[in-house]
Amino acid sequence: LLSNKSRSTNIEPSLVTAALNCLTSGYDRRKTTNKLASLLDDKKAARLTERIFDLADELKFTQRSSRKRHHDSEPRQDEKESKKSKSKNAEPEGTTIPAPGNPSPGQLTTLQIKEMMANAQKMIEERKRALNALRADDPPSRYMIRGDDNSGMRSSLYGFPSSQVTSLLQRGDTDKARKIAQLQAQIQNKLSTGVLSLPPLRPVIQDKPTPLILDDEGRTVDITGKEVQLTHVVPTLKANIRAKKREEFRQQLQEKVVEDLSETHFFDPRIGMKSAVRNKRALRFHEPGKFQQLADRMRMKAQLEKLQNEISQIARKTGITSATKLALIAPKAEHREEEIPDVEWWDSVILTEENYAMENGKINLKEPAITNLVEHPIQMRPPTEPLKPVYMPVFLTKKERKKLRRQNRREAWKEEQEKIRLGLEPPPEPKLRISNLMRVLGTEAVQDPTKIEAHVREQMAKRQKAHEEANAARRLTAEQRREKKVRKLKEDTTLGVSVSVYRVKELSNASKKYKVETNAKQLFMTGCVVLFKDCNVVVVEGGVKQQKKYRRLMLNRIKWEEDVVKDSDASETPNKCVLVWEGTVKQRNFGEMKFKVCPTEKLAREHFKKHCVEQYWDLAYSGAVLEATDDM
Repeated sequence: LLSNKSRSTNIEPSLVTAALNCLTSGYDRRKTTNKLASLLDDKKAARLTERIFDLADELKFTQRSSRKRHHDSEPRQDEKESKKSKSKNAEPEGTTIPAPGNPSPGQLTTLQIKEMMANAQKMIEERKRALNALRADDPPSRYMIRGDDNSGMRSSLYGFPSSQVTSLLQRGDTDKARKIAQLQAQIQNKLSTGVLSLPPLRPVIQDKPTPLILDDEGRTVDITGKEVQLTHVVPTLKANIRAKKREEFRQQLQEKVVEDLSETHFFDPRIGMKSAVRNKRALRFHEPGKFQQLADRMRMKAQLEKLQNEISQIARKTGITSATKLALIAPKAEHREEEIPDVEWWDSVILTEENYAMENGKINLKEPAITNLVEHPIQMRPPTEPLKPVYMPVFLTKKERKKLRRQNRREAWKEEQEKIRLGLEPPPEPKLRISNLMRVLGTEAVQDPTKIEAHVREQMAKRQKAHEEANAARRLTAEQRREKKVRKLKEDTTLGVSVSVYRVKELSNASKKYKVETNAKQLFMTGCVVLFKDCNVVVVEGGVKQQKKYRRLMLNRIKWEEDVVKDSDASETPNKCVLVWEGTVKQRNFGEMKFKVCPTEKLAREHFKKHCVEQYWDLAYSGAVLEATDDM
């Protein structure tokens, strides 16, 4: 028992301390229960927590109610104190007031009281008039009444004078005196709180028209008698009002100061400034006979066009037009003025001197150099002749190919059997299959069929694997396949390069331009495309097979007729592509396929001349000119 008592006495202070710590730390019920569970049982800790929080809530409620009562009691105490002070002040005065039955010798009569009240009312009215006059002259904020400074004024305005109060008290009307004192206290309280401190609102002065004063003669005059000229309102139209406003607006625009824009950094004097107001446009009358002259010009122009068409038709029939246009586009011959040599190179072999000097009417010749033999020049190998002889391959029929394969396989089998017979190679294992299992093995298959079947299937898998490995070894890699494809597309052009020249009337379609360029690059062909009005020239260089594929692209695969071309006379014609020339040259003259835009015919010819093939342009352009003359 003693031990239990001592243990309980030790637990109590720690429990109280833990509970206070939980409340000061602001723990909720769950945290407080967990904190106290370390000192008590769970159930006891929960009950103790509930009790602690209930007591804390009651304490908070009582504190709030006591505060409210304290606030409510304060004004009551103030009222009691004020009443006590009034009664204390009234008691000494009451000692001097005689009884109502015994009036004092200085008691006022009713007439005197009435006169005193009338005088007080007069004073109040005069004071109000003075205040109104002051408010009319100065702002109202100047006359805000402040609590302590104007206490005398307030008492004189809102209460009774102190002399009347003392006289009433001396006369013995104690009830009236108390009421007056209470009224004065209430008025003083309201003035101190600011309820009555605000001045009355200033009356709104309505603006009235000045009175009309007429003299004996009926003229309008002012108060001093001077004549006044009245402004007469004249009714006007809305159009006149708008015109007047417009004129005022223009004057305002003219009066505005215009900034000197030339000094700014971004000013451009070439750009004209638009005026803010649109200028009036006057009527412009045509001079008499103007349209007759226009009609005569149009008739004359139509007659000239008709005559020109007739002349062109006659010239086309006779062929003059084509010859004229071809002569215009023909390149000018370059006349080279070279120095004439003294001796030609073929004569220098037989001449004794370096000139054609004659002696005795004969030229000096080397007689031994002239014989009766004919000198033949050395025959040179043509550039297109192959270095090795090319033989025509022999094409076999299907039956012949089978027979040849059979013979080759027979020879290989015989060679293998000979090696086995000589012991150079081990004999191959029998080729077992499920179908020939019993025929090849016989009794062995009957003794252990499961083992034999597994052996056969293993052999079959081995043969299949060897076959797949052989195929994989023969299969080309991605790089090898790419090289093989490129090798098939590329051709040997050392012996000669095939060239094709195409003329397209219109080549502005992006899709068709892409096809022309991309196919040439894919076929590893070189060349160029010159873009000129009504004569677009496509030149491609490559092998024979490449030219065959590209020709099929240009003439068949691309649908040139889908595009419509407008001629100079505004007539629409379908687009087309023409093969101008194809042949063989010694070497390539162009690099990778590129496009060249040439605005003039001279630039186009210079581009081809730079590559030493100006004849391509002459041939293509002359064909375009002849085609244009035929269509006219």
